[in-house]
Amino acid sequence: MSNKTKLKIGEFSKMMQVTVKTLRHYEQRGLLLPDEVDEWTGYRYYSMKQMQRLNTIRGLQRQGFTLEEIKELLEDGAQKPSTDQLTKKIEATERQLQLLMERRNLLLKWLDSHKQINTMEKFSIKSLPEIIVASHREIIPDYSTLGMLCVNKIGPEMQRLGCKCPPPGYCFTIEHNREYSTGNIDIEYCEQVEEMGKDSGIIQFKRLPAVEKALCMKHIGPYEQFHESYTEAFSYIEEQGYKIAGHPRICYIDGVWNQDNPEQWLSIIQIPIE
Repeated sequence: MSNKTKLKIGEFSKMMQVTVKTLRHYEQRGLLLPDEVDEWTGYRYYSMKQMQRLNTIRGLQRQGFTLEEIKELLEDGAQKPSTDQLTKKIEATERQLQLLMERRNLLLKWLDSHKQINTMEKFSIKSLPEIIVASHREIIPDYSTLGMLCVNKIGPEMQRLGCKCPPPGYCFTIEHNREYSTGNIDIEYCEQVEEMGKDSGIIQFKRLPAVEKALCMKHIGPYEQFHESYTEAFSYIEEQGYKIAGHPRICYIDGVWNQDNPEQWLSIIQIPIE
């Protein structure tokens, strides 16, 4: 072994503040090979040259270059990306930044929507604007099948049709049964979309008129307990001298798709009144 300073992989890892696992990964990718490997012990030794190369790799990673891109660059003998490579990386970063800003704005709208719902009084009177919806009507055996119907049938069809839903999202169901039924629920699922589309065998597009007044009530718990909230809502309507003026809507905020505990499911019952 020569007299130049050499470090075992553990020492090198400690000095350079990088895990041994990462060093082995870089070696497997051909990015950072040990300066020397003892043929008898298999010990890997690193030198000043590997320190400089590792710093170059980490610097390029911070600039957004992938390991594959870094490998190609180093194999070409370059220590720094060319002007053309930097320009392309800047353009890619700007595209990513735009996508992140759009995601951030969407998340902020969702957060604001949740805050409004969480601070909402048990009963509130609101107007519902005119909207365009993608609608699917089907007879289902019980409410528990609604989630999978959305995931496996309605959602994929809306995606196939290119539906765009304005944030934070507004979906609801309307029951068309004339009386209570333990099964065979005639239900219509509606989700707000930005524009009318072309009907398919699964999805029909329609424009729903504005509702001047709607009693809105939070329901927390399983769907089988809707009757308890309806009892409270209808009592309130009667006490306040209102009349029901249309089909109630059930708007779903939290459910099986994001909350395992049914006791934490949040829905909003919206009843048109006059």
